Amino acid sequence: MEPTAPTTFVDRVTTEDEDLDLGPITPEVLPAGATEKYFEAVGRRKQAVARTRLMTRKSGDETKGESALIMVNDKDYREYFTDRMLQERVESPLKRLKSLTRFKVTAHIAGGGISGQADALRHGISRCLELFDANFRKRLKKAGFLTRDPRQVQRKMPGLKKARKAPRWSKR
Repeated sequence: MEPTAPTTFVDRVTTEDEDLDLGPITPEVLPAGATEKYFEAVGRRKQAVARTRLMTRKSGDETKGESALIMVNDKDYREYFTDRMLQERVESPLKRLKSLTRFKVTAHIAGGGISGQADALRHGISRCLELFDANFRKRLKKAGFLTRDPRQVQRKMPGLKKARKAPRWSKR
């Protein structure tokens, strides 16, 4: 009979709302010239690519009510994404973790359209949050934020006007 290994916090099953307190976070020594510690990830959707950096919010950071502090291409995300639905899509990973005002995010987005860019930013923020704390993975994965959406535009076929649209057919 083999002895059983002691149960660690990794082996324990956690519920979705249970928060694990792993003690205080000790900051790492930063390289020369760096201002603060950040977590970096890339999010993609269609042709859009978002390079995302996540930092913990400091007391000196400016706040605009109960909204997230997200900068996209050196603009506030509410100026960059004017549609309310796109703004909610960008905020959704932070709302899911109930930490909308806890983090500061900067992102550089290129390529694609405005909707694809919003989804790419959501994917990038989710990946950064997973790097920040591995316990966030379960909730983000359940919401589908960590899965890269593989759907792409279908290419145009020869003899057709678009990907599937054929020219008008006539019998004679």
